[in-house]
Amino acid sequence: MAEYNEWNKKGATLSDVTAKAEYGVDYEFIVKGIKAGILEYREGTVWGNPFLRILRSQLEKYITNELGEKHLMKVNGELELRKIKKEISDLKKKLDTLQLRKATLEESLSK
Repeated sequence: MAEYNEWNKKGATLSDVTAKAEYGVDYEFIVKGIKAGILEYREGTVWGNPFLRILRSQLEKYITNELGEKHLMKVNGELELRKIKKEISDLKKKLDTLQLRKATLEESLSK
């Protein structure tokens, strides 16, 4: 069972679509865990499209039991690497913008 107030914590839940993107598990895998009583879920809809909301902690335990800890570590590592690459890219863009702004200010002040 879920811990007290776990459903309301930020980042503690994810949709079945997000689970597929982050952990590489499909809808049937999640439904199998729900039917086995391992995963708790809540149903939701966005713009008329239904989805399942599940607890991240329970999904990670389920993945570890079914697919192994190596699979979970690999998926989490890939996710973290993706986030780091995105942040580096964003910082490079911001640095380029700041350097351009610095050059225009220096040029205008030197006149």
